[in-house]
Amino acid sequence: MQLIDWIIVLIYLFATMALGLLLSHRETKSKKSQEKNSQNPFDLLIAGRNLPWWLAGTSMAATTFSIDTPLYICGVVASRGIAGNWEWWSFGIAHIVLIYVFAGLWRRSEMVTDAELTELRYGGATAAILRGTKAFLFAVPINCIGIGYAMLAMVKVVDALQLWQSLGFSPGDATKLWTVIALSIFVLIYTGASGLWGVVVTDFFQFFLGLLGAALVAIIAVNDAGGMQQLIPDVQQITNFDVLSFIPISHNGGLSFTWNDAAGITATTFSAYIFVQWWSFRRSDGGGEFVQRLLAVRGQTETEATKEAEKATWFFNILNYIVRTWPWIITALAAMVLLPNLEDAELAYPTLMLTYLPSVVLGLVVASLIAAFMSTISTSINWGASYLTNDLYRRFLRPNASDQELTNAVRLASVLVTVLGSIAAFYATDVRTVFRLVIAIGTGPGLVLILRWFWWRINAAAELSAMVAGFLIGLVTTINPPINNIFPDFGWRLLGISVMTAVVWITVMYLTPPEDEETLLNFYRKVRPGGMGWQLQQYKTGLEPAQNLSNDMLKVVAAILVMFGSMFAIGGFLLLQSITGFVSLTIAVIGGLWLRKLSKKRVGL
Repeated sequence: MQLIDWIIVLIYLFATMALGLLLSHRETKSKKSQEKNSQNPFDLLIAGRNLPWWLAGTSMAATTFSIDTPLYICGVVASRGIAGNWEWWSFGIAHIVLIYVFAGLWRRSEMVTDAELTELRYGGATAAILRGTKAFLFAVPINCIGIGYAMLAMVKVVDALQLWQSLGFSPGDATKLWTVIALSIFVLIYTGASGLWGVVVTDFFQFFLGLLGAALVAIIAVNDAGGMQQLIPDVQQITNFDVLSFIPISHNGGLSFTWNDAAGITATTFSAYIFVQWWSFRRSDGGGEFVQRLLAVRGQTETEATKEAEKATWFFNILNYIVRTWPWIITALAAMVLLPNLEDAELAYPTLMLTYLPSVVLGLVVASLIAAFMSTISTSINWGASYLTNDLYRRFLRPNASDQELTNAVRLASVLVTVLGSIAAFYATDVRTVFRLVIAIGTGPGLVLILRWFWWRINAAAELSAMVAGFLIGLVTTINPPINNIFPDFGWRLLGISVMTAVVWITVMYLTPPEDEETLLNFYRKVRPGGMGWQLQQYKTGLEPAQNLSNDMLKVVAAILVMFGSMFAIGGFLLLQSITGFVSLTIAVIGGLWLRKLSKKRVGL
């Protein structure tokens, strides 16, 4: 990197710091002017429930837009083809379900974290144990592993771009990792100063800066590969599998379809992504950082808040799947042609940057990667701190703690999460492997998390057993080679984890009593979910459901057609697959017309 590139990076870093301090000042003034909320330490975590939908949605997209993502996608496309991206595309189904089924439920719950919901939905000591266990698992091992592989990606980028060497130094790997830790400390400053407002506003700028950087790399890489007309045949020629198919299924005419044996993933793995992973994963009902955003959106009335939450989630889906997918995939394809002898395919992205980007553009793209890193790390820190403070410290250790003590606890928890994430980075070597570990240890409890909203019989013991069993089974089947080798591929492993976890929680549920009647009535009064699972509570409270569940499920199907149709239409036209493009566009239009018709129906009809 040249001096001008470093200047651009420094300008970005100082601008981010200035924005964080500005938001800190804004938050202080706001608290002084509103005496009622002036001492609320958890305004740091939910932004005073005053986020606009477009800001919340962009922040949700920025959360998944990490520095590890382009490295991960380059590795996936090189080893499994475009169809390998169903490993994360499949979560789009859950995110569509979040829009129409769960967004309103979460917003009406008015919780600070999703773990806090457990003591609204369940009662007694088991509910308290579940809340504490869930908060610990999510804040420490699961969250810190995620922070660790984001830091690992940053280490790889620093190595590939030779950033230390460009400054005249030749440090060891440990020194490079300390650079990542230093960036995390930088993020802590503005995260701790301005809370969720600081995270989401900086996320807004960081996301679009990152998107611009991804687009620049894609354009320059494709141009250097001879343009799309040359890239497409070249990339297929150098691979021994069908690298370009979106859905690896062959049409044999009429209604006859068969699996494409040349695909880069197996039929069972693809099937597990489509039919199992999205509902079995721990975020099946939208839990995690997304819930924090949905709980923070503004709305003077329940209806307004629900609509804001739905719009925020739709905006996230558009940015996350329809917009950002193709720049990285196209870059990955170009890297396969331009860097055919690269040993680590995950290094293709930063290597392309260093080799093909001119000065100024290189500095801008490096700044965009730092932005992606900081947006994800800051969100993970804020999310982990909310669990440790709200669901562990205040709930179990210091229920009568002063507001100042809780505010300090939020900031100390942020430091703890960052340190643990840094330690996890030392033991991670491969982004794709760690990503699959995150999926494995989070698979299993998803069905319980969905059913708890719609069936009164789900109890705290069932969710607790599902959470612990899924984590342990996923961990053992991943890190223990003999057990891992039992499963022919990753798809069978996901199915095995889901089935074994289901056996555990269903058994536990029927061996333990249901929740007491008053707890169930209180939950229904507040959230008012639809469906048949709460008919007795509907009768006893005299309250109609606040959602039309059957209509919402039809909206989900229509919205899936819109989102994936739009995504594949863009991809089809970009990759010169015109038939795929037109068919996908037609599907998206049909889904859009159907969705518009369904949206005119009111609740209760």
